[in-house]
Amino acid sequence: MGAKTGFIYDESYFWHDTGNGALFLPPGGWIEVDEHGESPKSKRRVKNLLERTGFIDELKVIKPRTATKEEIELNHDTSYIERVERLSNTTGGDAGDLALVGAGSYEIALLSAGGALTGIDAVMEGKVENIYALTRPPGHHAEREKGIGFCLFNNVAIAARYAREKYGLKRIMILDWDVHHGNGTENSFYDDPEILSISIHQEGNFPSNTGYSEKVGEGKGAGYNVNIPLPAGTGNAGYLYTLENVVVPIAEQFKPEIIIVAAGQDANVFDPLSHMLVTADGYGEMAKVVKSLAERLCEGRLVVCHEGGYSAAYVPFCTLRIIESLSGLQSKVTEDPFRGSTQGLPTNIFADHQKEAVNRVIKVQSQFWNFDLVYK
Repeated sequence: MGAKTGFIYDESYFWHDTGNGALFLPPGGWIEVDEHGESPKSKRRVKNLLERTGFIDELKVIKPRTATKEEIELNHDTSYIERVERLSNTTGGDAGDLALVGAGSYEIALLSAGGALTGIDAVMEGKVENIYALTRPPGHHAEREKGIGFCLFNNVAIAARYAREKYGLKRIMILDWDVHHGNGTENSFYDDPEILSISIHQEGNFPSNTGYSEKVGEGKGAGYNVNIPLPAGTGNAGYLYTLENVVVPIAEQFKPEIIIVAAGQDANVFDPLSHMLVTADGYGEMAKVVKSLAERLCEGRLVVCHEGGYSAAYVPFCTLRIIESLSGLQSKVTEDPFRGSTQGLPTNIFADHQKEAVNRVIKVQSQFWNFDLVYK
């Protein structure tokens, strides 16, 4: 089969224009022209690093296709889709709350969602065992009727619905490790027992008033929505504890037929939009855990879609470590170039209050899942 790990990207992803404001704000008045937080840099540099190191030659590069409007309608209202298209064809604007549309963004957003669908097809048809899709714009905040937080169309939610419709899958697991709560994905499947949605995020970050551990789903979907809010300062050890003690036992019982990851590398130690302490090596270890799950439970079928990450210099190294773990291969970057900058930071210290936060989730979810083997 050749390379067992695929990689999806397109130059168009880096042309989605979010403007030149300072993070959320447009320039003007006392605000000097700046670069928007969700700029192309952190994504383009992932591709550049793969090329510069030659590691891209170890991967099967697959060109994404454009999603159809009908495929976007699997998860979004037609009126909202048409709103994004109108903004894209005119002067641009906000498609909801902090969901900027630039000229041509509609077509790029279709291609971003299409990248996730291309990943599903590649894995399900056996072209690769697993795949990383460098999709942009991101998607996990996007609701059915509006965009939120840089997200236009919910790539992973559309991919899950597509996988169910095209391949007849009945147990699909979405793991969202973006540092911000995956509210859009949660609301897409809140009463759906066939889609297990797990979000690991910094508590109280974004969006406001979402992501509580008590939000477990409703009706037949009760227990299939898992929120894991972690306190600021949680680093590698806390994230790995969370995966091993919450995500793994739930996944083992759910037995997914495919795993989709909403991979935001914005819990990294240098990210300006979070206060977590995950390092590039930490992301590599997280990916190993999820890959192992996929190999045990669903023949290795794993689709990883890029989401957030706003440290343009560091996100590429975090993502490289993830792709290394997916492939089982080592790039030329044998050490984290930023390791000296993290000396003295508690990246691998797992404090009592962090463990308590994870254990609260276990207590809430124990009415649906068995944690007897791991819960202390």
